[in-house]
Amino acid sequence: MSDSSGVSNQEPSLPSGDVPLFGVLAEYSTPQQLLAASRVVRDAGYTRWDTYTPFPVHGIDGAMGIRPTILPWIVLGAGLTGVAAGVALQWATNAFDYRWIVSGKPFWSIPANIPITFELMVLFSALTALVGMLVLNGLPHPSHPLDLKQRFLRVTDDKFFLVIQADDPSFKLEMARELLAGTSPVVVETVDEDRVTSDRLPRPLVLGLMLLVVAAAVPFGLAAKARASTSREPRFHVVPDMDFQPKMKADRANPLFDDQRATRAQVDGTVAAGELHENTAFWTGRVDGVLVTSFPEESPTSEAAVTRGRERFGVYCAPCHGLVGRGDGMVSKRAELLAEGTWTPPSDLQQDYIRTMPVGQLFETITNGVRTMPAYGPQIPAADRWNIVLYVRALQRSRATSSSDLPASQRDSLK
Repeated sequence: MSDSSGVSNQEPSLPSGDVPLFGVLAEYSTPQQLLAASRVVRDAGYTRWDTYTPFPVHGIDGAMGIRPTILPWIVLGAGLTGVAAGVALQWATNAFDYRWIVSGKPFWSIPANIPITFELMVLFSALTALVGMLVLNGLPHPSHPLDLKQRFLRVTDDKFFLVIQADDPSFKLEMARELLAGTSPVVVETVDEDRVTSDRLPRPLVLGLMLLVVAAAVPFGLAAKARASTSREPRFHVVPDMDFQPKMKADRANPLFDDQRATRAQVDGTVAAGELHENTAFWTGRVDGVLVTSFPEESPTSEAAVTRGRERFGVYCAPCHGLVGRGDGMVSKRAELLAEGTWTPPSDLQQDYIRTMPVGQLFETITNGVRTMPAYGPQIPAADRWNIVLYVRALQRSRATSSSDLPASQRDSLK
């Protein structure tokens, strides 16, 4: 039976026997009723109570008096820990444990290590946010006393519920029931503790979790064993990709050929497609075997060619020779600091013997390399090699010029 307000007149049955009371449950039809009831319970001083709704209700946090969670600070700490871990990991591996010079670059620099640092920050923050949310909310709940209430099933559909728990320091059954009855609920009833569902985790679940923990340690153990042992057999590859192609590596024996060599010599008289050029000054820097002293007709000596040469010089030459060709590029400076007196610096392009060197020899040097300078012929087209030579000549002219090289009008202005 219920009165006109819809509140049950039947005295809620007290928990019987050894089944303790979980709390008092009130059902509401609208979110507005739930908000009003939440304010009443909040003002009454209860601290162990909660609300349940089929969808988020705007303002419910304030109505319940819920304070801002500490979770953002925990996530911030986890993110900073991820940043520190990323920086420490990369510093230890690249700048401390395995120092390796790459093109004269520093062993440690912040910009090069930002990506991994950022990823670890996101990883630590995301995992902490998930685990922290579960812990702070007391989740997961494998079972809950409200699961045994038939009417509570409508919490996922169209009903709103509020429960005051019996373990609240201010809880008294009759007072809690009367308080909720005054908030215009559909019904108020008691909820017993769940003594139907076992308190113990299912044995198969426990065994499965233990097996999972043990299995998770296996890959780390195998990795440690592989690092500390040697074997004539190749290690197991989960994703073989291109590791086991049917191919012969350089300098390996190959029984397919009579000479048993995997590396085959080039066939005499053959030229790669598109690389058949006449033996002219433009392609070799020589005419009849003699180095040329002037630029070939195919290589223009215009301002545009100088500009192009300056650009290519900055890409291929400046890292070692420097922007003005004095042999003081950043790679050379870095190597001087690390090589401890064993580094041979690049040539100063302003030296007299280089200024008087035939342009064909400069072209040939760029093409084939000299001493520790590698060959750039495969990387730089012939036209750009001549443009670089033209720019080198412009650099040399700028450093060794006289007033006689100026136009007459400019020479007069100097007087």
